[in-house]
Amino acid sequence: MSARRHRPPLLILQTGQPTDSMRRHGSFAHWIRVAAGLDRDDAVVVDVAQGEPLPARAGFAGVIVTGSAAMVTDRHDWSERSAAWLAEAAQAGLPLFGICYGHQLLAHALGGTVGPNPRGREIGTVPIELTPLAQQDPLFAGLPARFSAQATHLQSVLQPPAGAHVLARNEHDACHAFRWGQAVWGVQFHPEFATRHMHGYLQARRAALSAEGRDARHLQAQVHATPQARRVLRRFVRHAHGRRAG
Repeated sequence: MSARRHRPPLLILQTGQPTDSMRRHGSFAHWIRVAAGLDRDDAVVVDVAQGEPLPARAGFAGVIVTGSAAMVTDRHDWSERSAAWLAEAAQAGLPLFGICYGHQLLAHALGGTVGPNPRGREIGTVPIELTPLAQQDPLFAGLPARFSAQATHLQSVLQPPAGAHVLARNEHDACHAFRWGQAVWGVQFHPEFATRHMHGYLQARRAALSAEGRDARHLQAQVHATPQARRVLRRFVRHAHGRRAG
């Protein structure tokens, strides 16, 4: 226990808040911390979307970037400042893990292209297919070639950064996960979502789904637990602490 208490914390960059109806369950940072198995003292949360300043990198084992209702293509000042900070952190070798918006922000920071997915909205419990490169990846090696994950997004990484390896995809999104270098990962899916989070987002998006000609009730019926996706997040935490420990 002593070693756990004294290990360096992870930094969680909070880039947004859950939809209004889901805020009773806490913030995105809270969902991530719980899903990752982190104690409160294991993480430092900086709400960059609310203007909190980005800290110095020293002393952090790694960084997790949350999802957001914002769009990377809107180029908000806080988002662009975060992108510049993340690009420097990536070049310095600090382990980074982006989720949904964080995935897209990392791709943008490293020179990739982000924009509206030409297939439109992806939402619900969706299939994920690993690429052959995933079998040599620290976070994905040994996982089933196909597993389920929770997802909700309109934009995607349309062109990964130069030198990045695509690790996961599906019919909707050709880049559901990538790795850049040895310590930077982005995942379009939400490994921190439990089924209650997915159900809540489907309920919140019922009107939009209806306008798109989609049946929210059918999508609700398809929601199920996604333990393999959560393993990816927990593996990042272990990888970050392992790198720090040498």
